[in-house]
Amino acid sequence: MKKTITVKEKQIKTTPNLVNYDKAYRTLDPQKNNDQELTFFDKHHLNAAHNAVTRHAQGDFKNKIALYHLDPELKLTKFTFQELNQHANKFANVLKKLGIKKGDRVFFFLPRTPAIYYGFLGTLKTGAIAGTLFSAFAEQALLDRLQNSQAEIVITNKNLLPRLKKVKSSLPHLKHIILEEELGKLMEKASDEFEDVKTKANDPAFMLYTSGTTGKPKGVVHAHRAILHEHFTAKWVLDIKKSDVYWCTADPGWVTGIAYEILGSLSNGASTIVYQGRFSPKTWYQIIEDFKVNIWYTAPTAIRLLQAAGDKLVKFHNLSSLRHLVSVGEPLNPEAITWSQKVIGLPFHDTWWQTETGGILIANFPALDIKLGSMGKPVPGVRAGIVDNKGKELSVLTEGNLAIKPGWSSQMLKIWRRPKKYQSYFKKGWYISGDRAYRDKDGYFWFVGRDDDVIKTAGERVGPFEVESALISHPAVIEAGVIGKPDPIRGQIIKAFVTLKDKVKPSKKLVEELKKYVKTHLAGHAYPKEIEFTDKLPKTRSGKIVRRLLRAKELGLPLGDTSSLTDV
Repeated sequence: MKKTITVKEKQIKTTPNLVNYDKAYRTLDPQKNNDQELTFFDKHHLNAAHNAVTRHAQGDFKNKIALYHLDPELKLTKFTFQELNQHANKFANVLKKLGIKKGDRVFFFLPRTPAIYYGFLGTLKTGAIAGTLFSAFAEQALLDRLQNSQAEIVITNKNLLPRLKKVKSSLPHLKHIILEEELGKLMEKASDEFEDVKTKANDPAFMLYTSGTTGKPKGVVHAHRAILHEHFTAKWVLDIKKSDVYWCTADPGWVTGIAYEILGSLSNGASTIVYQGRFSPKTWYQIIEDFKVNIWYTAPTAIRLLQAAGDKLVKFHNLSSLRHLVSVGEPLNPEAITWSQKVIGLPFHDTWWQTETGGILIANFPALDIKLGSMGKPVPGVRAGIVDNKGKELSVLTEGNLAIKPGWSSQMLKIWRRPKKYQSYFKKGWYISGDRAYRDKDGYFWFVGRDDDVIKTAGERVGPFEVESALISHPAVIEAGVIGKPDPIRGQIIKAFVTLKDKVKPSKKLVEELKKYVKTHLAGHAYPKEIEFTDKLPKTRSGKIVRRLLRAKELGLPLGDTSSLTDV
């Protein structure tokens, strides 16, 4: 029986924005419930940046802090909505002077500095397409993305410039490289007034590249209409209120940092924290305490590392300002939820979505009970289903393809210059996510694994997430990655790569203990027959364990695109 955390245990401090999920799901739709909350120029035109910052800067919120920026040494810079808008306007005027027009691509190759935030918004104001590049990218990753996008401008800094210079000769479309250190001088000469371009709802606004398994990364393009879904999911799922201080730890090089650190969060009027430094449990807790953070959106990897840092560290900090904890990046293991409930007094709420979906589609809502390990329920306006390979919906508790009915407002507009790849996502009237899942009788969805990750051993199907969760619940384990390894008798066996907590030493005895533990806590057939201890697991910046890389290394296969891999 799956354990459930009830509403009472969550210690809800204020009434959630979405109180009655069932009623909301029947009656609300982000594409229709927007007349009073978002600004349309007319029936068919809206600009995402106008909704995220301009309308607040021109209204009652102009003097409210929009952005708290902390550099690696914790030096603070603050921007009100009016100041952030003025910076975005200046940047837009710089682009205009350089000849950038609607539809041109403007890319940012920067760490989490203020320029990437006002620059991104300024780009959208002009009608150009903004793109972000994770600051850890090396030369090949930059070349693949800038060559495919045919970007006209890249904003970077002196530290990152050498990487860009190495590939510049192969980028004939790249007209300008602007250094962040010189951007200030250009903006000083620019006006802080700019009339936001009246873009159509379906005009492209931003693009992000997802890693290919063996091929090149693909450019996922989102339209200005994505702000509708991002605004309402930030309100309903993240529970953002206008009085909140909100902290999303994602990097804007990835979709979470765009949808819920710039667009959807600012659109809801929240004061957003951006920390440029590296992960540190003590620093993170101190930021929550100092800025009285109300809502915290972070990745499972970070949560597990916080857990590994120990419960005592939490007690040294006052985290009473926290109201709602949310997770993103990959499925959140039950152990992490019970830990935060016990130590912080609040459970993390898992969310499911993808770069291609542009916003949260399935989530554990604040007012809903949490079924530990569940993805939650679909967002109002979204119809999710479990289907077979022919598009037929499957019955309750039957594993199949996790699919979404097309038409939600943050659905990707296209795959840049690859129309056939875009069409491959849609079959028999469904968007096929590539994830395997099932739905229970209460309407909760349960993640099994990526389609390629599901293990078939001795005639049984085993989801890697279940095995990983069982391993992580062992007191010696921090993280685990599980793959299927070819076996002449069973078809596949389960192999686990395990990271241990500090001061825990690998041993044959521990291997056998972990095997027995999984047998006892999961199933006799679902335990790992092989366990390899490792200092770290390959992960994306968003916190996803890259199982295909574990599998490739184990079997000597091509690694594919590894440009998005990094530490927390």
